[in-house]
Amino acid sequence: MRNEKSLNVLTQEQKSKYLKEGYLGLSGLVSQRWLERLRVVTEAFVEESKALTKSDKRFDLEPSHTAEEPRIRRLNSPVDFHEEYWEFASEGPFADIAEDLLGPNFKFHHSKLNFKWSGGGEEVKWHQDIQFWPHTNYDVLTLGIYLESVTSDMAPMGIIPGSHEGPLYDQYDESGRWTGNIRDSDLSKINAETAEYVFGEAGTVTVHNCRSIHGSAPNLTNRIRPLLLCAYSSADALPITNLTNGGLHSEEFIRGGPAKWARFDHRPVLMPPDWSKVGHKSIFAHQQKEGK
Repeated sequence: MRNEKSLNVLTQEQKSKYLKEGYLGLSGLVSQRWLERLRVVTEAFVEESKALTKSDKRFDLEPSHTAEEPRIRRLNSPVDFHEEYWEFASEGPFADIAEDLLGPNFKFHHSKLNFKWSGGGEEVKWHQDIQFWPHTNYDVLTLGIYLESVTSDMAPMGIIPGSHEGPLYDQYDESGRWTGNIRDSDLSKINAETAEYVFGEAGTVTVHNCRSIHGSAPNLTNRIRPLLLCAYSSADALPITNLTNGGLHSEEFIRGGPAKWARFDHRPVLMPPDWSKVGHKSIFAHQQKEGK
């Protein structure tokens, strides 16, 4: 369980807000040097993507992607493909924030870099994360960092306050097909009108609990909105599926060590498809029903 020692970088007010509302927006915690390092390596991956005509293990591309106009939806598992991302995820300010919220013993789960390209970068429909990668309890969270400044018209991430304490929703459609988003028939129940949107200067950090309902609109501006995301779990939250098996840093401890006892939350969790049989695609591909 979380300990009550002094905090690394968060205030007690910020921690209390996270526990109550399931999310945070933070500024001033990431140095300009870190931002520049992350931007340089990210730009190199954008250049590399120009040689591709279809998605592969690393790159999830929009259907209209070309060498002249690259349109990356996601860089999958960036920590597996460049040490700079891993150093940031394991030694940068993310580790301090995660310890403040998860306690002294926590581990890395996975990462991704969502680009939300300019001129129509795809919507992410309302969803909850934990149904994609269930754990034995819900002390699992995702930290994000905007690599560029994001304004309110650039489709920032919206999070419904307090939704982490509400129900988990079915993310299969009525015919039993996994979509990775909350059904249209349930949208009237989630209080989407109360969503709060996290945006700000480059380096702004987003935090959301694995049960929090969140999403974002299409990016219709002429500016790209790259968001590097890293998920972490407490030591006693054990993954139920093998989704991240084979990742270079999957379940690697960032601080502390393993728990002697696994902790099971009494609330049930929806199980995703057996990805080993059907193949895992990005949330964009699932929600857009690509490869149906």
